Amino acid sequence: MKKISILGSTGSIGVNTLDLIGRFPDRFQVVGLVAGSNHRLLDQQIKKFRPRVVSLSCDGKEAALVQKKWKRAGVEVLIGMEGASSVASLPETDLVVSAIVGSAGLVPTLSAIQHHKNVALANKETMVIAGEIVCQEVKDRKVSLIPIDSEHSAIFQLLAEEPHGVVRRVILTGSGGPLYGYSKKRKESVTPDEALNHPTWKMGRKISIDSATLMNKGFEAMEARWLFNLPPEKIEVLIHRQSIVHSMVEFVDRSMVAQMGLPDMRVPISYALHYPERATLPFPSLALEEIGALTFERPDLKAYPLLLYAYELMKAGGTYPAVLNAANEIAVSAFLSEKISFPKIEKVIRKTVSAHTASPIKTVEEVLEADRWGREMAEKHVKSIS
Repeated sequence: MKKISILGSTGSIGVNTLDLIGRFPDRFQVVGLVAGSNHRLLDQQIKKFRPRVVSLSCDGKEAALVQKKWKRAGVEVLIGMEGASSVASLPETDLVVSAIVGSAGLVPTLSAIQHHKNVALANKETMVIAGEIVCQEVKDRKVSLIPIDSEHSAIFQLLAEEPHGVVRRVILTGSGGPLYGYSKKRKESVTPDEALNHPTWKMGRKISIDSATLMNKGFEAMEARWLFNLPPEKIEVLIHRQSIVHSMVEFVDRSMVAQMGLPDMRVPISYALHYPERATLPFPSLALEEIGALTFERPDLKAYPLLLYAYELMKAGGTYPAVLNAANEIAVSAFLSEKISFPKIEKVIRKTVSAHTASPIKTVEEVLEADRWGREMAEKHVKSIS
């Protein structure tokens, strides 16, 4: 019986993870859950899976209600970042699923690693802002870091039996998002609902907007750099509208392999949960004869300027990626709350990063300070623009 703690249990990845765990009650036991502010869904999850400890990011009345309801049942209810880190480091936990959205996932994910927990990682921002630190901790603690993102899970599987140094390049695929083909003028009037209408994947709100700007591919390139120890020039992105090929690897002998499957996040989640084994899943099979053509094209960098910008900052390094991520989170939130238009996301990000003087990163505290600075500066730019 593998004991699981889930950071971000009420988000898209968390809900899908619990769906899978519910299908294999003889293999998994939920011991800890961390949620945001959705206390009603957390309440349902506690009722079904009976974890020993849960944590909410919000405090006040909602948390008090959860604490009051479940105290008699023996469920410990914690609050905030300390609570999330406590759930991540529960002594009995075998695997921590890291699925908190944004940079808020960094500290609890590091807490899990530092307490010798294997981690199934869906929080790409952790690697974007502190990839070098995380990889060193994984190495020092001798734990496993198993990617959940479909692109990185694909590469992880493709490289499982390959010796180090045989990779010529990896290719991350992306659908192009819900605004693929929109003109620059048309994007000026895009509503949040339009930008959230992803053509192939069912995802959370923030990552759906990142897909529309293609910032998610920039972040995935940064994550791949650290996960697979690759220089930026060996990481490429192609638009693949069908979302069937999740990633490809070309080896030094010019042979290329691809990992394929229907766009269902439960498949890479299952792989991470059961690793190093595979589980039989009752989902539809991929029928290529029905899909027909699979198409690939290079992204139009005029239509997706933030992808190129992310690559530039990945190469620059230091605190730049942390500030980029912070500015992106603030700008996306502002767009979703209709404070700024869709094109202004890029403007907020560029104005924030251009005001930053980067420095090398050696500690988590330096990462968090860069994140704090980036958020404050981005908020100022949102106010000035809106």
